[in-house]
Amino acid sequence: MTIDELRACPRDVLTAEDVAPLLRSNPQAIRMTARQNPERLGFPVVCVGRRVKIPKEPFLRHWTGSN
Repeated sequence: MTIDELRACPRDVLTAEDVAPLLRSNPQAIRMTARQNPERLGFPVVCVGRRVKIPKEPFLRHWTGSN
């Protein structure tokens, strides 16, 4: 997804697959980092079982550098 597609997305929570293209990363690498060292990502994540959820608004603020 592009940043504009993420902004237009009606969901409040994103997945690693959603943000991986912007981060130029593998979704599995994002999931592993979220579980093992989430502060390295720079945006909040929520790990629920095997799933990693990324709150959309904090991610967009992180990505755009706005507060």
